Amino acid sequence: MTQPNSRETAARSSGSRVIPVEVFDLVIFGGTGDLALRKILPALYRRFIAGQIPAGTRLIGAARTDHDATEYRTLVAQALTEHAPDAGTETTRAAFLAMLDYVMVDALGDTGWAELAARMTPGRVQAFYFSVAPSLFGALAMRLHQHGMADAGARIVVEKPFGRDQQTAEALNRDLAQHFREGQIYRIDHYLGKETVQNLMAIRFGNMLFEPLWNAQYVDHIQITVAETVGVAGRGDYYDRSGAMRDMVQNHLMQLLCLIAMEPPARFEPNAVRDEKLKVIRALDPVAPGDIVRGQYLADGEAPGYGDDVGNPASLTESFVALKVLVSNWRWAGTPFYLRTGKRLRARTSEIAVVFKETPHSIFGAEAGQHRNILTIRLQPNEGIDLGVTIKAPGPGGMRLVDVPLDMTFSEALGPAAGAAADAYERLIMDVIRGNQTLFMRGDEVVAAWAWTDPMIASWEGVAPLPYDAGSAGPDEALALMHRDGRRWREIRL
Repeated sequence: MTQPNSRETAARSSGSRVIPVEVFDLVIFGGTGDLALRKILPALYRRFIAGQIPAGTRLIGAARTDHDATEYRTLVAQALTEHAPDAGTETTRAAFLAMLDYVMVDALGDTGWAELAARMTPGRVQAFYFSVAPSLFGALAMRLHQHGMADAGARIVVEKPFGRDQQTAEALNRDLAQHFREGQIYRIDHYLGKETVQNLMAIRFGNMLFEPLWNAQYVDHIQITVAETVGVAGRGDYYDRSGAMRDMVQNHLMQLLCLIAMEPPARFEPNAVRDEKLKVIRALDPVAPGDIVRGQYLADGEAPGYGDDVGNPASLTESFVALKVLVSNWRWAGTPFYLRTGKRLRARTSEIAVVFKETPHSIFGAEAGQHRNILTIRLQPNEGIDLGVTIKAPGPGGMRLVDVPLDMTFSEALGPAAGAAADAYERLIMDVIRGNQTLFMRGDEVVAAWAWTDPMIASWEGVAPLPYDAGSAGPDEALALMHRDGRRWREIRL
């Protein structure tokens, strides 16, 4: 019997269950870029510490910068010091850095491609991470094919934005399909790698308690909020060409909506799950102009406003969007989904709130007040789930009712192993190596999302977004979006 190594033993003793993947080669195009150094390589390092990445694996950075392998290891070591400072020991860090290699590659030319092909190891899993601008995706796929690295077992990982509208998404799908099958293409959305998002499926489909109530008969409405306190400084050029709708709603919030609204798949496998998500997108009603609120944050005296952050004071791009969405199918007919996301808001928080209807009749009289059960799934910070239930307030004085949460904060309920839950990129990259596409978007799913989003974007062409104060909950008109329906947004707070 093969004995577990010390890293694997340590991971098991902490309460987690680590299943090592096969030996693999992973090429990171854009290997000297921000995403690679801040997220991808630290995620791989943590998986190495956990015992999931076996000896013999090779991690190859590829970029236009002229480095050798030693210089690249020094660059990555600095990144690990900054972004994974408490992870591992000097010994584990040295062992991880020894796995690294580097090839200077020109995505639009011939430089470095023959050398890269020569570095690949035949007979093992080979994955290629496109941590570059989307405009280079097609060129990279073509050159991988030309140099014999697009065989049937190869996998490519592509980051968002996957197109900026339906037309460009379809064109990108066609470009990639010339060289790789759909089963080889991993369109990554890091939100789907979050532990709580995955638990959303477990809650729905692993508990008889919720699924019978998960429909329009019992659910009054659903709120999905992704709020950030930061502005767009540092990525203003990208953001001003995208806005909140393209940057957040079309992908992240759409994925959360799909997981909430989808029917139970026959099996927990990639195409079964993605088929059900696609049905939700195709069931979305067009959103009326009156059901959309766009906003743009103002300066607050200490920090600049949106226009200054992007270097375009006349910008008409939204940093906030709220909308009311209806799903036209038997499960959800008449139940609204309220989505909102924005920059420079009151607190950094991401949550899904399933608000159940009131009891059909209160036996306690009007003085007991109105009470509802609310299931809240917190994505960040403090990942966890709580269910609001109505109980009698302690003490004498009659039947006074209060709402209290049944709280399951993962780090408290499941111990240290949950408190150190894997970063989303850790889970998703390991899924690529395993060949599991369940948490990745399929091409037709991306196109369908753009087909729903594009008419909304076209409808506000030339229309200025509404101003809102930094540190607020967004424009007042977003509050009115729910008030007119007799509902209220949940407070944005930590």
